[in-house]
Amino acid sequence: MTGALPTHYARALADAVFRPDSGLDPREAISQLKQIEELIAGSRDLRIALNSPAVNKQRKIAVLSRLAEDLGLHRVVRNFLLVVVTHRRTAEWTGIRERFEEIVDERLGWVRAEIASAQQLTAEQRAEVENALGTALGKFIRADYTIDPTLLEGIRARVASKEYDASLRGKLEDMRRQLTGAAAV
Repeated sequence: MTGALPTHYARALADAVFRPDSGLDPREAISQLKQIEELIAGSRDLRIALNSPAVNKQRKIAVLSRLAEDLGLHRVVRNFLLVVVTHRRTAEWTGIRERFEEIVDERLGWVRAEIASAQQLTAEQRAEVENALGTALGKFIRADYTIDPTLLEGIRARVASKEYDASLRGKLEDMRRQLTGAAAV
C-alpha cells in the first residue's frame, strides 16, 4: 500500500503531465520514471550519495541534471526528479512511481487487474479475459498475470477490492458450501 507522501508527489506530477501544454505523454513519463528507478537501484554509490546529508543539494542537483540530460528526460520529469531530490525524498521513489502509474491509469480510464491461472494463458485467452472483465466493469483492463499452482483449472481475477473466481477450486468450494448449507437445514 502506498502512503500519503508518495501519493502527494505522484498526484503533483500527474497534474503537470496532464496539463495540455506539458508536451509529455503519460506513458512516456512512466517509462522515464522507471529508467530513473532502475538507475538508482542499480548504483549503490548513487543511492548513498542521494540519501546522504553529507552531500550538499547543489552537488546532488548537478549530478542528477547531468544524468537527466544523458537519459534524455523530458523537462517535466527532470524538474520533478530535482524536486524529489531537493526535498530528500529519493527513498520514496518506487512508491511515487507506482502511485503515479495508478493515477495515470485512473485518469485514462484503465483499471488494474491481477489475474492468476493454473497454467500460462495464451494471448487469445488473455485478450478474452481482459475483454470480459472490461465489459463487465466498463473500463479498460491493465492485467498482471501470475501462475498459481494451487488452482486446479480456470482463473481468479482481482480488480480493486473485488475478486472474481472462475477456477475449478472456486466452483468446488461453492458446491461444498451449498451442500453443507442444504444439509444444515
